[in-house]
Amino acid sequence: MTDAMHISASLEDYIEAIFHIVAEKQAAKPRDLAERMKVAGSSVTGALRMLAEKALINYTPYDIITLTPAGKAYAEDVVHRHEALRDFFVKVLAVDYKAADEAACGMEHSVSKVILERLVRFAEFVEVRPRGGEDWLSGFRHHCERNTIMKMSELKPGDKGVITAVAAQGEIGQRLVDMGMVKGTPFKVLRKAPLGDPIEIQIRGFLLALRKQEAECVSVEKKAGK
Repeated sequence: MTDAMHISASLEDYIEAIFHIVAEKQAAKPRDLAERMKVAGSSVTGALRMLAEKALINYTPYDIITLTPAGKAYAEDVVHRHEALRDFFVKVLAVDYKAADEAACGMEHSVSKVILERLVRFAEFVEVRPRGGEDWLSGFRHHCERNTIMKMSELKPGDKGVITAVAAQGEIGQRLVDMGMVKGTPFKVLRKAPLGDPIEIQIRGFLLALRKQEAECVSVEKKAGK
């Protein structure tokens, strides 16, 4: 394994950017990189020198930038990692495309080849599996859109949910348990004071008033609708 195989995450971002610019324009210029990556020209110059030293790009000052065969292969690997992660987040985890792309950009530098290939295979598996497929993925996406984990103190009047966890000990924890605040219990928010204290809920057929401090200790899964 050559030294070129051990470049930093920052340099991987540069070589990936060069790959995309070359694909669009056949060659890249330092100015193109600075605009695409939103960095200063001096930062681009330093990165280009390091990539050239590792024989991943052809570069001389004031000239165009192209990828060497080794650089092209390296860039294609980085792009493959990025796209595989992004597609997994979008297709399987139902994440918004922009958020998925940003997450993939941060993770592509550290994910191993084995993990990456398993993610790709899993995405392929759920798309073709008889009990999976597009309907299964759509159902999961719908589930994610409908249900959100949050603190009870964040809910508004009319919101419904199910308690998922109670993170309180001592006197407060015992008080919540005594009031029936246990995992799996459905409830509805009835009223809430302007400053969030107290919050009145309906649970197990009873009306309860919680202090804001208590409501912040209760994690809930918010349900869609009123």
